[in-house]
Amino acid sequence: MEQVFEFTGNHPLLVTALMISFFVLIFSELRRKASGLVAVSPADAVGLINNDAQVIDLRSSESFMRGHIVNAKNIPFDEFAAKKDTLGKAKPVIAVCDAGITSNKAVAMLRQSGIESAYSLKGGMNAWGQAGLPVVSGKKTKSKGKKS
Repeated sequence: MEQVFEFTGNHPLLVTALMISFFVLIFSELRRKASGLVAVSPADAVGLINNDAQVIDLRSSESFMRGHIVNAKNIPFDEFAAKKDTLGKAKPVIAVCDAGITSNKAVAMLRQSGIESAYSLKGGMNAWGQAGLPVVSGKKTKSKGKKS
């Protein structure tokens, strides 16, 4: 214990930086938990989709047509605030965008409107594609991990 006090006395700037880093980490984790935003990984999203979750794609119509998750409904983010009330509250909702940032905003709006089982796809369609999960473009299904 004496060594800890000696180190603290000899290196006050290092100890101060360590304490500040510790409190910033704790504060950011507590804020994230308090906000109630839940981001799910692509694998967890597949489980939710298999249990009848709705997938809402927040990207533009052009991006949606280039490739989207099977049975996803396209509601561009700029129209989302007006159309979010058309979503049912009984089923879980997974919001999807390109990288997972816009979908967090949509999930916050859904939770404020009373939909507690709203989730964001962590990493968005980028993570979905990197996981090699299937996407639909037009009417055909293709898997990014396999060539057909």
